Amino acid sequence: MTIQEAIISRHSVRQYLDKPIETEKIERLQDFIAECNRKGNLHIQLVTNEPNAFSGGLAKYGKFSGIRNYIAMIGKKGDDTTLGYYGEQVVLLAQTLGLNTCWVGLTYRKQPDKYEVLDGEKLVCVVALGYGVTQGVQHPQKKDNKAYCKDARKDSECFPEWFVNGMQAALLAPTAINQQKFEFILHDGNKVEAKTRFTILNSYAPIDLGIAKCHFEIGAGKDVFEWV
Repeated sequence: MTIQEAIISRHSVRQYLDKPIETEKIERLQDFIAECNRKGNLHIQLVTNEPNAFSGGLAKYGKFSGIRNYIAMIGKKGDDTTLGYYGEQVVLLAQTLGLNTCWVGLTYRKQPDKYEVLDGEKLVCVVALGYGVTQGVQHPQKKDNKAYCKDARKDSECFPEWFVNGMQAALLAPTAINQQKFEFILHDGNKVEAKTRFTILNSYAPIDLGIAKCHFEIGAGKDVFEWV
């Protein structure tokens, strides 16, 4: 499975089987997480065989069950967009390995003895990980691409194909709180600006923007545009 295929096939899964993740897959994820941490100056950590984060009332309210593995999304304070960008790369790798995931912003309990949060860092959210009872379902989009993008170019007639492809991928991006509070603005010279929109739970908007940017970049092609 390619990363592009993983974007399409990945859906949020909340119920998991009592099936351990194979050692070779754990090692593959650990190696890639270490690479992402180096590139993004982050502190993402994989937690395995730990059932307590999803054993409380909040998890039951959110209909989570069977979760014993998760990815702790930890980074420097104020750098949540970078965390979302690299964190989603880990999520997509997990999908290519046959694993299921779910970004979780609220309905879990912190387990500070299971991961390390250094001074100046924070745990923003976690990603449930494992073998799902099902593969999940794609939620229908309430709006089309035009609701999430703007054209700042002069005398332009339509969006280029690469931008449309990027937006289609971005609209498949998961979010920590099930909202898509982002927009992409196309400027002259193939420059793209990504911005958050207002939301009551604004603290999660930056990490959700990073997730969407990861998808947009994969869909559009990293070499055909520049971020501004």
